[in-house]
Amino acid sequence: MRKTFAQIEETRLAAGQADSGGALRKVAVCAVVANPYAGRGYVEDLSGLIEASHLVGTFLGEEAQRLLGAPVESYGKAGLVGTAGEQEHINAALTSVFGNAFRDAIGGGEAWITSTTKIAAPGAVIDVPLAYKDEVWVRSHYDALEVRIPDAPLPDELVVIAAVANRGRINARVGGMTVAEARAQVSG
Repeated sequence: MRKTFAQIEETRLAAGQADSGGALRKVAVCAVVANPYAGRGYVEDLSGLIEASHLVGTFLGEEAQRLLGAPVESYGKAGLVGTAGEQEHINAALTSVFGNAFRDAIGGGEAWITSTTKIAAPGAVIDVPLAYKDEVWVRSHYDALEVRIPDAPLPDELVVIAAVANRGRINARVGGMTVAEARAQVSG
């Protein structure tokens, strides 16, 4: 791991209006790691990245939870791969091995973790999608967090990103399943 990078965004008003849920706090934590498959062309077996992703998922989840300073309500993941790699390399680093470790580190989560990946040069921007951690159909929590690391990924690197939020969008009002209904499904 060459470096870590974290960002915290806190929003208090949307369209000049607050709601009863308090501030929306979003945290992204990134690990910039060497890509062992960079420059090697097509490699069939990417299990080395998949297996190592457990440690990265645990670390990023614990750090994201610490920086959020509140219970996690939504989460997402994303990744960038440097130009000497291929998109499949960063996808290998974000499989269910990573996802399960990330979930465990933040105190659970039942829903599929939204994600996005791309090949990029240093300074590229990626939007990390967010969704409610226990039920992907809770529309109030559909959101994203923009992440940019000025000096990563280098051509032979991966940037693995975990993001969390303490609540859904401020003034969310597009209907659908509520957090209370989702919690009742999980506990019932």
